[in-house]
Amino acid sequence: MPKYSVIIPVFNRPQEIGELLQSLTAQSYKDFEVLIVEDGSTRTSEAVYETFSKVLAVRYFFKQNSGPGPSRNYGFANAKGEYFIVFDSDCVIPPAYFESVEARMVADPLDMWGGPDSGRVDFTPLQQAMGYTMSSVLTTGGIRGARRQSFQPRSFNMGLSRKVFEATHGFKFDRFAEDIELSIRASKLGFKVGLIESAFVYHKRRTTLGEFFRQVSNFGKGRVLVGKKHPGTIKPTHWFPAFFLLGLIAVPFLLVFTPVIGSVGAVGYALYLIAIFVDSLRTVGNLWVAILSVPSAVVQLMGYGYGFLKAYFIKI
Repeated sequence: MPKYSVIIPVFNRPQEIGELLQSLTAQSYKDFEVLIVEDGSTRTSEAVYETFSKVLAVRYFFKQNSGPGPSRNYGFANAKGEYFIVFDSDCVIPPAYFESVEARMVADPLDMWGGPDSGRVDFTPLQQAMGYTMSSVLTTGGIRGARRQSFQPRSFNMGLSRKVFEATHGFKFDRFAEDIELSIRASKLGFKVGLIESAFVYHKRRTTLGEFFRQVSNFGKGRVLVGKKHPGTIKPTHWFPAFFLLGLIAVPFLLVFTPVIGSVGAVGYALYLIAIFVDSLRTVGNLWVAILSVPSAVVQLMGYGYGFLKAYFIKI
């Protein structure tokens, strides 16, 4: 019986799942199985599965479309491992990932854990920019609460024990912050939840700013849904993108009707975006990626703020 079961829900992304499976063949630690859960795709990954079945302990399941949450639960129910690991299909896994997880589980076991994500130099400059803004503390990113019990693993890189699944029955939301909601319930039940900083993944994110906007808008909606399910979990930091969006809309009008206040606001936004550019250049070391980090951050904050405000004030 494998110690770890990797659950990968996939919907119409056979190319992505191929890259993910290829990265899993290179793991230095081998005691794991892989379950591909095809969530009602019209472009299936079955041919990819058949190719990798020769080099990986991999199983393939096809089910009616229901969203990532139920699809992961389907995988959990069919898994053989002691621990379950969830990856998004657009992730690539470094060779030492499982080695890092196993080292932590031997030294100081966790019931549930998450790891960081990052871009990679062979990703497109826009994908690297999105990777930076999604992990930067200057935006909505960053590993918030990493060293506190409040840390909430995300489903692009999440692990949990079989005991956690049996106690929580897995994901309750079909989509939209289903990972955060599960993390909160696991913590409330007294399970030990934490971050394994060395267990990171390369995360491709989206290929266009329009797709990125829709994705982060869903994140904003999800945060509100979690807040309604678990009162008190919406913090002031979660309002920041909404205020960013409202301020961005207000500045042009302020420049016309109250030029002094409008000018102060415009300068504030300019300084903030310059700080993002400088920090991205320092972090990534690529000028083009740093330039693209500015529109990426704006789209990220506007999208999250839009989804948050829509869900907060309009029933969805």
